[in-house]
Amino acid sequence: MSRQQEPLVLGRATFSPTDLVIMAIVNRTPDSFYDRGATFTDIAAMDAVERAIDNGAEIIDIGGVKAGPGAEVDAQEEIRRTASLVAEIRSRYDVVISVDTWRAEVGRVVCSEGADLLNDAWGGFDPDLAQVAAEFKVGLVCTHTGGATPRTRPHRVAYTDVMADILERTVGEAERAQALGVPRESIIIDPGHDFGKNTRHSLDATRRLNEMVDTGWPVLVSLSRKDFVGEALDIIGPNDRLTGTLATTAISAWLGARIYRVHDVASTRQTLDMVAAINGTVQPKVARRGLA
Repeated sequence: MSRQQEPLVLGRATFSPTDLVIMAIVNRTPDSFYDRGATFTDIAAMDAVERAIDNGAEIIDIGGVKAGPGAEVDAQEEIRRTASLVAEIRSRYDVVISVDTWRAEVGRVVCSEGADLLNDAWGGFDPDLAQVAAEFKVGLVCTHTGGATPRTRPHRVAYTDVMADILERTVGEAERAQALGVPRESIIIDPGHDFGKNTRHSLDATRRLNEMVDTGWPVLVSLSRKDFVGEALDIIGPNDRLTGTLATTAISAWLGARIYRVHDVASTRQTLDMVAAINGTVQPKVARRGLA
């Protein structure tokens, strides 16, 4: 039996079950896979935050470590890259602030600076991160990685049923977080596209997203220009993967995902608004045709 979706509360923001929420990616890394360090400096990062908010993002997601293999970044360097930006955004904007980290040490500092959400993209690798979320009463994203170690790529990974594994691990992490004291209305689950998965796994997870939605936990998808989109369309680099990303976004919205972690805020906002209009959860922004 499916469980009904409930409002999502992050910081001072409350999102209804029909809201389609954009989480804008702002990387504080010099080697990110798509923008190659375009928002690494303080000025560039704040400019990106302002553009994202102007284009319709409700959440800003700050990352201090590249997801894939690369130069070593210790916790202190990750804190240096993220904490001051969290503080600056908090002082200037009334927006939900998320930090993409798997480290409890980092989570504690950024929450002290005003973060509203800890985006644990590595599936509870550091079990103390959920405890930090509970201490600060902030939100937590519980992501499926199949048990992968942070910053590693999948190698011949296999699942008997990938969605069954996704549900077991993400719901288990969500329930553990709730038991620790993280507010239930602030816990999110994420199938973890590309993380611990090959392309067929990510495609299967997408077509079965409704199974995650049926758990009642709000579902976040991080689809933007990822490798599974590239392999599905035989597009090697991320620059030409926007069309495939938006197609996947529309399908995910139709199946009930609620939060979208993206590089391209304006085009994603239009895609989600169109899905919502077709679904009848929002009205057309104007109504002229056939009235004159």
